[in-house]
Amino acid sequence: MCRMLKEKYGDKLVFWGGGVDTQQMLPYGTPEEVAAQVKERIDILSKGGGYVFNTIHNIVGDTPAENIWAAFKAAHEYNAEHFG
Repeated sequence: MCRMLKEKYGDKLVFWGGGVDTQQMLPYGTPEEVAAQVKERIDILSKGGGYVFNTIHNIVGDTPAENIWAAFKAAHEYNAEHFG
């Protein structure tokens, strides 16, 4: 879905969010799965600019702290690798 939105509207809009699914992936995925989704989404949405990393919705209370850490660590690592 995010790939289609970026292709269709990426030259017209700035995307804010969509960095990780907070309803399924963040609370129930493994830290490795969370990091992989974050890096994939940033890769798609940041092409050509116009992207601000954030979650899709609020982070729910029963989300493991390890998964939250994995999401923001993955975003930081992606930025360091691709944008210096």
